[in-house]
This record gives sequence, C-alpha cells and structure tokens, in this order.
Amino acid sequence: MRVTIIGAGVAGLTAAIELAGRGAKVEILERGAEIGERACSWAAGGMLAPWCERESAEPVVAELGQQALDWWPRHIDGVTPNGTLVVAPRRDAAELTRFAARTERFDWIDGDAMAGLEPDLAGRFDRGLFFREEAHLDPRRALAALAARAMEVGVTIRFGVEADPEAAPGDAVLDCRGFAARGETPDLRGVRGEMLLLRTQEITLSRPVRLLHPRIPLYIVPRADGLFMVGATMIESAARGRVTARSAVELINGAYALHPAFGEAEIVEARADVRPAFPDNLPRVTRRGRVFSINGLYRHGFLLSPAMARQAAEAVMTQSETHDEADRERLTA
Repeated sequence: MRVTIIGAGVAGLTAAIELAGRGAKVEILERGAEIGERACSWAAGGMLAPWCERESAEPVVAELGQQALDWWPRHIDGVTPNGTLVVAPRRDAAELTRFAARTERFDWIDGDAMAGLEPDLAGRFDRGLFFREEAHLDPRRALAALAARAMEVGVTIRFGVEADPEAAPGDAVLDCRGFAARGETPDLRGVRGEMLLLRTQEITLSRPVRLLHPRIPLYIVPRADGLFMVGATMIESAARGRVTARSAVELINGAYALHPAFGEAEIVEARADVRPAFPDNLPRVTRRGRVFSINGLYRHGFLLSPAMARQAAEAVMTQSETHDEADRERLTA
C-alpha cells in the first residue's frame, strides 16, 4: 500500500514508522524547508509523563501515554528515564496534596530525599512528589532522530511541499497537519503555548521539575549544554506571534522561584506556537474517504503520538472506518 503523510511533525513521523513497519510504502510531504521549521512540536517540553499529566487530563491520557515510555526508547536514542519531580513553595504546600489526589504512581519524598535526587535543590523544598517511572527527551533532537530512523526504514520525506490531502497521491492519505487542518476540521481550536530556553551553568537538574503554584504552574526541563526549557502557558488563542511580556515575566519568575540561579540565566530563545485541540482536549483518528487524520494532540504530542500513530496505521492498513464518540472506548483501548 502506498501512503502519503502530510506533515513531518511528531504525529507524522511516528505514524510513518508505524506504517512502514506494517509494510506500507510511505512518503511524507512537509511544507517546511527542514524538520521542525513549521512544527509546533519544535516548542514542546518533551516530557513522557503520563501520570503527572493525569492531574489535569482524562484517564485515557495516562492509559495511552504509558505506551510512549516503551515506544520512544525502542526507536531513538536520547530518552532519559529519570522520572519527574513535583515541588511547591512552602506557602503553596497544599497544591502538592491537591496534585497527589488527582494522579498516581508516585512517592512522597522529604527534603533529604529530594537533595539526593537533585543536589542543587537541597534545602529549598520540604516535600515533593517523585514519579520515578516517567522520562523525558529533547524534542528537537528526537524529531531529527525520528526522521533519520524513518528514512532508514524506507520512508521518503519531501520538504517545501504544500499539499492538499484530497489531491495527494497514494492509496491512502494521512493528514497530520495539526492546526493547519482547521479548515477541514471545524471543531478544532488553537491553544497557544509559550516557552523560554534559558542557559546557565549555575544549576544542574537530572529530570523535569514541575513547580506548583495556584496561578502559574510551570515545568523546567533540562537539556544538554546548560540549557533548560521553561514552559506551561496555555492561552485560548490561535495567534502565533511572539511570547508576550506577561508570559515571559511569569516564566522567569517561576524559574527564579525554583532556584535563584535562573535569575542570572541567559535567555537563548523565546517561542510561541499553537497546539491543536478538540473541545474535550483528547486526540482523534478520523476518516473521510481515503483521507485519514491524526489531530487534537493538544499539549500531549510526544506522549500520545505513539498510541495515535498505531491506531492510525491499523485503520489505514485495514481501510477500516474510524470511530469517534460511540466507539471511543474501543478505539483507545
């Protein structure tokens, strides 16, 4: 079967590998000039944190997200299985209890245990939650590695191509354009996310750290060469643009609250992009004729793309109908 995938973001690349593994001849058409240039996944945090995400997401997100913990290490290098640490300032200690009540598979740890995990946070927090089974990756390196892996298994990627799903070649087409598909997907909405990349050699972290706050929860994800991704803004807006002054101040203040060393960090990059989301914030695999689609990954692109890619690949290869409301339970099993 010849399958054309439109979009070389995280959804398109994971689906390409799943389809190629089932014997399909796959070509990806990407509007950008290179991997990541036009993909909102370029601005992602890269946290494979199904149980942390359960705090604000439906149970199915944790259920499907667990597949990512196995899928990513089997296909690329660079996945760090060091877990996730969740902390809160002393004045907001009640936020930890609230967070714990909404999720699972964590350990309560005291300040001494936290210092053992992250020595640079010694003495800064009395208690925390440690999700030891979670992991993280660098999205930009992961996308590049995934594209290389896809080409190794015979996938062709063509850049600089604006493609219409209805006119694209192939026995089947898989639309992975994300928010760019809003014209054909009227209930798709945009959720703006903003992030900073900071560089400092004054602090070292071994895993993502989530800082809870009643108004500005944020996460800090370590990357190579003293880089840290700081993010968590979720704004109901389809406007890309640049990071706002308010968001930049809130993200920097949050990082500073985690550790004062971030106050002297270099701002390497500030980026805003739009995540595609459906009204229930859950992704869907849908079909119209020979055109299938993966969309609505919301803030869970790297976490849920393996599960959705498998579902899409199975639907494409069997040419089965896809299932929304009535068959959601079976589809997401």
